Amino acid sequence: MALTLTDIQHLLTRRGSQQYGLEAVSQLQHALQCAHLADSAGEPDALVIACLLHDLGHLIATEKAGTLDTDMQQDDLHQYSLLPFLRGVLPDAVLEPIRLHVDAKRYLCQAEGGYFASLSAASVHSLAQQGGVYTAVEAGAFLQQPFAQAAVRLRRYDDLAKDPAREVPPLDHYLPRLEQLMLQTA
Repeated sequence: MALTLTDIQHLLTRRGSQQYGLEAVSQLQHALQCAHLADSAGEPDALVIACLLHDLGHLIATEKAGTLDTDMQQDDLHQYSLLPFLRGVLPDAVLEPIRLHVDAKRYLCQAEGGYFASLSAASVHSLAQQGGVYTAVEAGAFLQQPFAQAAVRLRRYDDLAKDPAREVPPLDHYLPRLEQLMLQTA
């Protein structure tokens, strides 16, 4: 079943108040910070919305399970589980960076010296669950995919979107752009 604008808003406001894994922010704070960072950098609307929604799969997993448990003791494959709910609702310019944002972390750990050391403890923990650092061959294959560069930019905003004191615009600030992208795709 495809998600509507109301469904997305409901997930972010109802389930988004829970802690984002082992980070010091909630799911909603993380999503809003990530979108704000992309928006402030002048990214196109599609990437700003990808940043807003990139971890929505975590919230869908907890919604389906009927629990608020987000301890992330195992990989929930959130980057994939969200896609069936948004396919046909949003363009690939939103969906593909979401699908690739975990792979982007694996890529950056291989490609950039010091990137791994910059990860939060929670990101290091999830990296191990998600398959670990890419090999050079895997990193090269990642870069060949459409939207890989957009996913890398999303990943960088994702890494910075964990500040409990950061002030950002509310969810309502992004809903008109989300709705516009949904209308363009319909």
